[in-house]
Amino acid sequence: MYKFINDLRGFWLETKSVEDFELTAELCPENDSPDSAISGHLTINCFRLAKALKGNPMQLAQEANDYLSKHEDIASTELIKAFVNVTLKPEALFRDTVADSHALLTSVKLSDSVLRKVLIEYSAPNTNKPLHLGHIRNNSLGMSLAAILKRVGHKVNPVNLVNDRGIHICRSMLAYQLYGEGKTPESNTTKGDHFVGEYYIKFATELKKQLAELREQKPELAEEKDEAITQQTEIGKTASDMLLKWEENDPDIRQLWELMNGWVMDGFTQTYNRMGIEFDKIYFESETYSLGKDIVQSGLQTNVFYKRDDNATEIDLKSYKLDKKVVLRSDGTSVYITQDIGTTLLKYEEFNPDSMIWVVGDEQIYHFKVLFAILKELGYDWADDLFHLAYGMVNLPPVDGKISRMKSREGTVVDADDLFDEMKQLSKDAILERLDDAPEDIDTRAEVIGMGAIKFMLLKVNPKTTMIFDPTAAVKFEGDTGAYLQYSYARIASIKRNAEDKEMADTADWSLLTHQKEARVALMCSQYPAIMQKAANDYDTACLCNYLLDLAKAFNSFYHDCPILKEEVDPELSKTRFELSNTVQMILKDGLTALTIDTLEAM
Repeated sequence: MYKFINDLRGFWLETKSVEDFELTAELCPENDSPDSAISGHLTINCFRLAKALKGNPMQLAQEANDYLSKHEDIASTELIKAFVNVTLKPEALFRDTVADSHALLTSVKLSDSVLRKVLIEYSAPNTNKPLHLGHIRNNSLGMSLAAILKRVGHKVNPVNLVNDRGIHICRSMLAYQLYGEGKTPESNTTKGDHFVGEYYIKFATELKKQLAELREQKPELAEEKDEAITQQTEIGKTASDMLLKWEENDPDIRQLWELMNGWVMDGFTQTYNRMGIEFDKIYFESETYSLGKDIVQSGLQTNVFYKRDDNATEIDLKSYKLDKKVVLRSDGTSVYITQDIGTTLLKYEEFNPDSMIWVVGDEQIYHFKVLFAILKELGYDWADDLFHLAYGMVNLPPVDGKISRMKSREGTVVDADDLFDEMKQLSKDAILERLDDAPEDIDTRAEVIGMGAIKFMLLKVNPKTTMIFDPTAAVKFEGDTGAYLQYSYARIASIKRNAEDKEMADTADWSLLTHQKEARVALMCSQYPAIMQKAANDYDTACLCNYLLDLAKAFNSFYHDCPILKEEVDPELSKTRFELSNTVQMILKDGLTALTIDTLEAM
């Protein structure tokens, strides 16, 4: 925080009968033109202060200008309507931004009074197929949000709910019974989740064939949807029978289920490890799907739910502008939201969080509105602190002018592991293009760059946005990419290596930094705590990504115009520019870590 802001805030608190209020300053637009009508480092927007200070914005701006024009840290002020632009003296500018880098990073932490215990659930895969590109977006958002919330001081518990039961699981199991011939992932030298996923595709292929034969035999079914007539096919009916046997605890079916789920979970663990994901707990739907039934029965006694004429149990949510919702079928079996009611209560009882977040695709927006409304109707006072972080679909680059869609049953998904391997190879190619000889650790570098490229591409856009993921664009060392940030970090690491034989440990003389681009870097650094806190408060990784890009661009522009280690540069100036660069590197490291992206000392 700049000293002049604290002083101005104190002045207004003394002179006005107001409660405590927040005062911040924003960066002035970058001024590359000497003829620009706008000047200054920072601007105070008095329109935003008018309500808190109970005054006219123009008058407040005049008061601020009069006070700041006499402040010891201010070189000049400029009053434009309700805005006060401030130019700091060099020693004040750098003292309050980069003179104490560790203090700058420490100030990212929120005050203890606002810290919370947060439970965040993400990933939620099905055990009938490998993780795919959609899961990568989910995982990237979930793990980064958890890291950002931890960075500002919240206590965070990341958990996973694995969907390991249901008809889709039985379809893979049945296909394995029909076509597996006793093969295993080991005998096929195939990762477990990929191995099981192949049988899900085999089931879909056979079902498609049998549906076509059924429609040929019964032309009256030609216009019926696949789902409506699947039970009339042999393979569809057999899969449903298998699900019933699973629910009846048939020992043979359960044994096969445990075997195949074990293969898949082994595969998931490898993928999670590659992404750097760790969960405090993994829940399984097979263990939680019936938990909500007792809660519903209790809700019947308190008239939260009611019985329909067909004996189904329902809740009326018209006060929430939602449709009625069945929570138990007429035969007493639960529906998906029933399981979610029970699992949510279980998570609350086990972790006792102040708030809960679900990272789930935007196709489930309505589902979570219903879930949260039901929990409120059941009287849980914590139900107001539940949040669904909805994210949009990830598509592939257009082919022949058409967007490529991912379809699991047709085998056209982009498997996470395959994408990781492709990104690693693209990164390796990019490294070799820039170097004459391949470094010994090229595989390690390529893995870090490739994984960072994937995560950053998925995190730099608002989660609500439906996006196109282009692997080739993601690994470019120039532009708005993770690789560009990693390269900027490595460039500063190179400067530090080249400075090892120079005396750089003395105190920097910040008054020497008078270049506009030096000031811009310092101003960018000063924004870091506020940006990190905004990312945490808004659950928005994009604002942090874009800030880091802007900081890296400001640094590289400064580096181009302001030599650091060249012989013609005054040694004292060299030291000070070196310290400025060091601050940038610390922020890049800290910010990328919060995005769960690793850095490299050399690219």
